[in-house]
Amino acid sequence: MSTRNIKQMTVLNCTPQEGYEAWMDSKTHGKMIDGDAKIENKVGGKYSVWDGAVTGQTLELDHRRHKIVQNWRYEYDDWPKDAPSKITLEFVSYKNGCKLCFWQSNIPANHADEIAKGWKDYYWSPMQKYFEKSK
Repeated sequence: MSTRNIKQMTVLNCTPQEGYEAWMDSKTHGKMIDGDAKIENKVGGKYSVWDGAVTGQTLELDHRRHKIVQNWRYEYDDWPKDAPSKITLEFVSYKNGCKLCFWQSNIPANHADEIAKGWKDYYWSPMQKYFEKSK
């Protein structure tokens, strides 16, 4: 299976700690994306978003650096269940808020463009709106 990687960045109106905690909290994560989210907030914990359309497991949590590493898989029929991609998020202080630096590796090449657009449409834009409203 041919794979691709993506790298994206967005700016949020929150502290790095607020962004980090929101990502790892089921209730807040769901509010941010206007969907359901079930997240076990621990290394080795599993998560599910949008009724299981996205699933994965948390591989690393670095509270000090506000860094999260997770296995990630979207429920495409042709995406092997035993070949998840890996996402890395780092929430970094930036001006009056934070910069979210995002990397995703091992994405099936035929889905990479759609997934890259999906992050912008279904995560970064709703997260920006969520943190604007919460201030």
